[in-house]
Amino acid sequence: MDTVSTSTYMDNRIPGIEDLPSIRDYYNSGITRPYAFRKQQLQILKQALIKYEKEISEALYADLKKSPEEAYGTEIGLVIADINLALKKLRNWMLPRRVSTNLVNLPSSSMIYRDPLGVVLIIAPWNYPFQLSLIPLVGAIAAGNCAVIKPSELASATAAIIKKIINEIYPKQYINVVEGDGAIVVPAIMKSFRFDHVFYTGSIPVGRAIYQQAASALIPVTLELGGKSPGIIEKDADINVAARRIAFGKFINAGQTCIAPDYLLVHESIQDSFIQKLKKTIEDFFGNDPASSYSYARIINEKRFDTLKNYLLQGRIIFGGQHDKSKLFISPTIMDNVIDDSPLMKEEIFGPILPVFSFSTMQEALALIQRNPNPLAFYIFTSSSKKEREWIEAVPFGGGCVNNSAWHFGNHYLPFGGIGNSGIGAYHGKYSFDVFTHAKPVMKTPSWIDPKIKYPPFEGRMKWFKWFIR
Repeated sequence: MDTVSTSTYMDNRIPGIEDLPSIRDYYNSGITRPYAFRKQQLQILKQALIKYEKEISEALYADLKKSPEEAYGTEIGLVIADINLALKKLRNWMLPRRVSTNLVNLPSSSMIYRDPLGVVLIIAPWNYPFQLSLIPLVGAIAAGNCAVIKPSELASATAAIIKKIINEIYPKQYINVVEGDGAIVVPAIMKSFRFDHVFYTGSIPVGRAIYQQAASALIPVTLELGGKSPGIIEKDADINVAARRIAFGKFINAGQTCIAPDYLLVHESIQDSFIQKLKKTIEDFFGNDPASSYSYARIINEKRFDTLKNYLLQGRIIFGGQHDKSKLFISPTIMDNVIDDSPLMKEEIFGPILPVFSFSTMQEALALIQRNPNPLAFYIFTSSSKKEREWIEAVPFGGGCVNNSAWHFGNHYLPFGGIGNSGIGAYHGKYSFDVFTHAKPVMKTPSWIDPKIKYPPFEGRMKWFKWFIR
């Protein structure tokens, strides 16, 4: 996408773009700001998700072959959980918060108000197309905003059910869904209308382009991107537990997860035994024929399939490697002898291929991690609190787990977001509310006292200034 001007030109070839001015008018009317309105809209959304749970599951199966259980556990249920938290906590989140006042400003009082941002744009990806569209929306609604959602056209069935639900429960001037090719639609709507915030989840290159376009109009952004998230298996790790939790985090949704362990660094003393446990665990999860497994998803499209198939040529396959383009199937795969500077180790894999490296010292492992710095996630498996602290302090990363993988995403009491190339900003739970509000500071000063020392002339008052201003 090219950087564009802040022109108000309206490209009516994009369905829904003509509704954008009315969304601004709706927000400016003030209707979205009261607590009662926000609460009601969250309740309406929750009831719609319950009503359409079966259709949502069917859409996710059509797009990615997710089972109903996986669809609920990784998509629908997470949205409902965020709604439930917002309904429980929203009144408290909205209250002005009293903070301290420094000595020089006494006897003033200081408050922080949380103001809605206005009209926000939510751009969602295809890998978790339902929850990555609607969890940000929950935050936007709770914060008192209007929103435009651009679901991924690559997950077309899910995009269609999102549009159906939103159009049924909300007026278009409140929450609007815009469909179409993201490379065309997103630049067009950002050129046509000045949003108050852009929330994007997806790849680093597209995130960079959106950031550039937003910057031209000084629009703040949240970017939830990706990267190469390492998993570390120390020699004192419980390899049985580590194998299960790594296999789950890596191969759920056929590896198409931004926080999946991208590659493993296993201490050389346990490498062989760990790999054997991992192979056995994968078979326990998906059987000897993952192509027929109820629990194993599919690759999103042929373009992604071809990229992943090419990765299989960039090292030695020690487990799996089966594939069938007609079914968009690639089996859970473990690889070693991977060339350090191959695309497999430079690009986010985003598929069911797991390179494994051995290490003997922490410095050796860190050298490999630092070739792809600032990962979105980081996983350390160890029974040593000392090693745990050393690893967490040594590696900058967005978020992560000790003796687990991926599950931190499902804890809405934790902020989720990246650092550096893996993203800007964080959300989930209260953090979503914060993303979509402005912290507005206000200091109130009484008029019954007004010391002359604060006003000119200042000559001879230096000692008092140094005493008060400290």
